[in-house]
Amino acid sequence: MSKHKAGAPHISYAATPDVAAMAARLVAGDRAALARAITLVESKKAEHRAFARALLQEILPATGRAHRVGITGVPGVGKSTTIDTLGSNLTAKGHRVAVLAVDPSSRRTGGSILGDKTRMVRLAADPNAFIRPSPSSGTLGGVAAKTRETMLLCEAAGFDIILVETVGIGQSETTVADMVDFFLVLMLPGAGDELQGIKKGVLEIADMIAVNKADGEGSIRAGQAASEYRAALNILTPASPTWSPPVITVSGLANQGLAEMWAQVELHRVKTTATGEFAEKRRAQQVKWMWDMLEDRLLATLHGNRAIADRLRQLEAGVRDGEVAPSLAVEEIAGLIGI
Repeated sequence: MSKHKAGAPHISYAATPDVAAMAARLVAGDRAALARAITLVESKKAEHRAFARALLQEILPATGRAHRVGITGVPGVGKSTTIDTLGSNLTAKGHRVAVLAVDPSSRRTGGSILGDKTRMVRLAADPNAFIRPSPSSGTLGGVAAKTRETMLLCEAAGFDIILVETVGIGQSETTVADMVDFFLVLMLPGAGDELQGIKKGVLEIADMIAVNKADGEGSIRAGQAASEYRAALNILTPASPTWSPPVITVSGLANQGLAEMWAQVELHRVKTTATGEFAEKRRAQQVKWMWDMLEDRLLATLHGNRAIADRLRQLEAGVRDGEVAPSLAVEEIAGLIGI
């Protein structure tokens, strides 16, 4: 299944029979094989990670075909309800939907997305849907790396829509935006004070803002909030010359506006594909993922070597106390690891 593209640097790698067999089961849509593959990807055991790397290389030709959509929003905005309803709408149209999470807070809570999974009652019981919590421990970078790899496994297993939910706050929003094709920000009605607290960075990376809970008495407040968000976006320069982020009102609970919302997601793909932006963004993301993983690997090597870690702590103390120049500390550590 693995292929070597003409002109690309050759990387020596041979799939074992076990890897090839699991890859075949995965591409055939075997859910048990998908669950097992994700467990191997998330494992910290060296032999499991080696197997996972070989498996990811083997299934690579079967990846990249899904539409990757990131979804964020403050706690209480209704992400789980909206995802449950949207996902069910999509599976009813014949799509296969995977819901993944990036949750840097899970190392403290033990995986808060598990609570969200129980609230996605329709998708949890849908044979054409797959819900996967983020790894239960680790740094944001580690969780993100596992989520990216899980996304590739889901694509190989035939899921054509990947919804990546950011459960945590802060940097996780940018992290999710860097791994998807489209980034949706859910907002609450009644902008007012909330608008003052919105980080400019979130608006800059949003491909669309959807004001949720726009049903019943909330519809008027949602409309007012949408107007304020549109005004806020008007003072920002769009990230793409092809796309100006729309602001719409929806109700995940009442299933109102979700069809129009998804139509915008599809329109974005059509427009950016026509200009070549879609493919270029994917290529840039692949390279960024490589560098992110390399940096994580180098840091893990630093902290995993006891002698280097001890000296690193000593140098850190010296830098903090003004006794060692940062450049000198870096030079010494680089020398210890041979770079």
